[in-house]
Amino acid sequence: MPADGDFDPIRAAAVTLRASATGALATLGSAGTPFASFVTVATDHAGAPLLLLSRLAVHTRNLDRDGRASLLLVAPGGEGGDPLAGSRITLEGAARRIAPGEDLDRARARFLARHPEAEGYAGFTDFGFFRFQIDTAHLVAGFGRIHTVPAADILVEATLAGAFSDAEHGILAHMNQDHADAVRLYATRLLGQPDGDWHVVAADADGLDLFDGQTVARLPFRSRQASVQAVRFELKALSERART
Repeated sequence: MPADGDFDPIRAAAVTLRASATGALATLGSAGTPFASFVTVATDHAGAPLLLLSRLAVHTRNLDRDGRASLLLVAPGGEGGDPLAGSRITLEGAARRIAPGEDLDRARARFLARHPEAEGYAGFTDFGFFRFQIDTAHLVAGFGRIHTVPAADILVEATLAGAFSDAEHGILAHMNQDHADAVRLYATRLLGQPDGDWHVVAADADGLDLFDGQTVARLPFRSRQASVQAVRFELKALSERART
């Protein structure tokens, strides 16, 4: 249930999780001492964070020995002004290397859609993809808005996540080929981005990722979509909002 008037901590946590492109990863050293490092982050269709890490990095060696970790994500905009007034979320759980033969190709595609600059080194043999398995999330969404949210409340359940994974290519093709004008309006009028050649590079039950060749911007849906079919009506409503 929403708390603090119209404020919904579950939605706020999910939006922060999806919108963040970088984070602070805390791993455990061999002596059990916490080690914090800067990482780039994407999410899979369920909402679990994806990391691309090099074996040369201390945090990777730590995770290969002990996967327990914490990940701090800050919503875009929370880095400037008063940094304590923005929304941030601390995830507790474990990071596990994604092995070949699992959903490695889809994880790679999701990560590179969020971080196209990583294409040049993602295939290096010392790099590997990790999935952060969330146990709990601690949300601080401004002063007085502090909530602990169970992972099950912010992650998309497996069947729905799988449906969006299967349908993602079709959603991207349809929007980019048939509704390029709407995509451009999403970016400029709803997200406040500069005008450009915006196109959709990723889709899930919580929103779309848009890219103009330089910047990736997250367009959150007004609520989590219960089916792939429902997205059509949500995108139409967002288009109408952008045009008014």
